[in-house]
Amino acid sequence: MFEWNGRKVLVTGAYGFLAAHLIEGLLRQGAQVVGIVRDCPADSYLQYQYLDTQVTLLRGDIVDLEFCRRALNEEEIEVVFHLAAQAIVGTANRSPLSTFESNIRATYMLLEACREIRVDGGALQSVVVASSDKAYGDQEVLPYREDAPMQGLHPYDVSKSCADLITRTYANTYKLPAAVTRCANLYGPGDLNFSRIVPATVRDVLQGTRPVIRSDGSPQRDYLYVEDAVEGYLALAEAVIEGKAVGKAYNLGTGVPVTVLQLVEDIIRAARSELTAEVQNTAGGEIKHQYLDPTRAREELGWVARTPRDEGLKQCLQWYSEYLSDQNE
Repeated sequence: MFEWNGRKVLVTGAYGFLAAHLIEGLLRQGAQVVGIVRDCPADSYLQYQYLDTQVTLLRGDIVDLEFCRRALNEEEIEVVFHLAAQAIVGTANRSPLSTFESNIRATYMLLEACREIRVDGGALQSVVVASSDKAYGDQEVLPYREDAPMQGLHPYDVSKSCADLITRTYANTYKLPAAVTRCANLYGPGDLNFSRIVPATVRDVLQGTRPVIRSDGSPQRDYLYVEDAVEGYLALAEAVIEGKAVGKAYNLGTGVPVTVLQLVEDIIRAARSELTAEVQNTAGGEIKHQYLDPTRAREELGWVARTPRDEGLKQCLQWYSEYLSDQNE
């Protein structure tokens, strides 16, 4: 059994939704966690759960190579989880340059610092970089397998395709112990970005407001519960340390797609509400259907998504109910 206790672990983008849950999982296993943050949000799961008081937070921007070097060296980091990114598709469409800076430049700067650490005999043993199912772009063949080409066309998709390819370049050219995750859409307690469909719908339903669907409701997506994603990240980091997954990408998803409309209706049903969705059909610039084949992760990492969607949505409704109640006090 792999031992995380006492391991020095760096998590970039520590205030992010997945990053905060990953930090929570690492702390449970006794890891010594260092988080990198650039901006401090008004609210986040990391703060709400008081996780920020249990880790070392370094404030800086990983587009700065010297900052990356100092963080890795001074904290004697053994494992890196690179999750920092501009993660909103609509923002990427409006502001492509800042998205490319955050998602591409930041990735190669951090990887270059990691490469230098390895050359100098540092403690680094594993680097896991967050790509995305969006890195595949729009494919004719579904579900997406890891050998499908990276063919993103829109700014966010392209930024993840580039970060994905750059990571595998460092692994294959410079023997950096690095690998890539390509996650399905994540959901779960603590996602406070209410432009995303699950937290927005849960909030609307709890407040008695009709939930809004920006598309026509037909796009299919794979929705992965955040705690399952955390288990996937840890399993991949362990495999990299053992030399089993270096330079490879792994799909993390359920393999079971659902339409946007069905997801919203599932949330309404779980909340025992009589509301109906408002389908606006105004969204553009997004991929129509997108879901993953997680076979490689199951066979090579021993990972599977364990949380049924109805159970995951139940956990969301419970958490957001408590959160919104606290906000109104």
